[in-house]
Amino acid sequence: MRNILAISAHFKCAENAQLNPAEALARLGQSVWLDAISRPMLDSGTLARYIRAYSVTGLTSNPAIFERAIGASAAYDAAILDKAAQGREGAAIFYELALEDLGRAAALFAPIHAASAGRDGWVSLEVSPLLADDAAATTLAARRLFAGAKLANLFIKIPGTPVGLAAIEQSIFDGVPVNVTLLFSREQVMAAAEAYMRGIERRVAAGLDPGVASVASVFVSRWDVAVAQKVQPGFRNRLGIAMAMHAYKAHLDLMATARWRSLAAAGAQPQHLLWASTGTKDPSVRDTLYVEALAAPGTINTMPEATLLAFASRGALDGVLPPDEAYAEVTLAEFTREGVDLEAMANDLQREGVASFARSWHVLLYRIALKSQLLAHHSGAAHVPAPDA
Repeated sequence: MRNILAISAHFKCAENAQLNPAEALARLGQSVWLDAISRPMLDSGTLARYIRAYSVTGLTSNPAIFERAIGASAAYDAAILDKAAQGREGAAIFYELALEDLGRAAALFAPIHAASAGRDGWVSLEVSPLLADDAAATTLAARRLFAGAKLANLFIKIPGTPVGLAAIEQSIFDGVPVNVTLLFSREQVMAAAEAYMRGIERRVAAGLDPGVASVASVFVSRWDVAVAQKVQPGFRNRLGIAMAMHAYKAHLDLMATARWRSLAAAGAQPQHLLWASTGTKDPSVRDTLYVEALAAPGTINTMPEATLLAFASRGALDGVLPPDEAYAEVTLAEFTREGVDLEAMANDLQREGVASFARSWHVLLYRIALKSQLLAHHSGAAHVPAPDA
């Protein structure tokens, strides 16, 4: 972990004068990732341009992102028709399409991955959210996806739920890089870190390489959406940032423990914090709010495309996220006095996140099945079963 206390609180020096805000954020030491992918983005060279122009060094995806990409473009049609004609359907078609796209993105990021010794340059693929209540099935799916992809810079996304924690530990032990998703609170982040470290400790005990990468994805804006109608206007758009700061301090404390230092000495990599859900949902605030508030060395911010473009064009970097939690503690205490049960809401948000991912998964598979049927009909190809309603 970089010594953030040695970094200036201002970035208006001459060295950064010619950098756009996204480049300045990367110079600060925070990785800029894109929370989007589509075949047109790859075909047009847009992703390659973002890498060059905005210092984008990684990418995340989820079923909703792929559903929008497949539904909004004809770029996938020929591949869907071909795969359906070969007898594939549903999830099999999706994973082939996703890995084709992610493989191309991974190739663009491969030089970054190599140059950063695996710290950066990652892409992410989600395990089916329908497996969220089955740790053994999630672990098996993660192992199969990673092995089948043959991409060294691929994270497998597993939700950091109580059930998911067992799958995360076992996947890390199996040597599968994991993006722990759907984390909302300090307690959930620390539980994910514990699962990660147990997996690494088991590898060390077994004489295996401890250098298995992981990130912990902390969702930010969903907090503010959840409480928007439950608190006074003066409290809006403050909770997500405070919860992220709370988790950040706990993460820094963990990196200073003897337990972690021992693992690091053995060759383990830190499980870096990744700020997710950083697009604002409230049109009355700056669309760069969460990016500006959570600028912190050694962390990652994965941004929706619109947020990346907004920040690169008009973002403002005035300082770094403080390494203490005084503001967070005061703010969280205020929300507690307002009647917000933070622990219960964190658990609710995690459960709702799993349910939302499952709904997106169903829509995605329906979209693929419907396209398969329509494309086969128009091409005169063999009959493809109609999707279930």
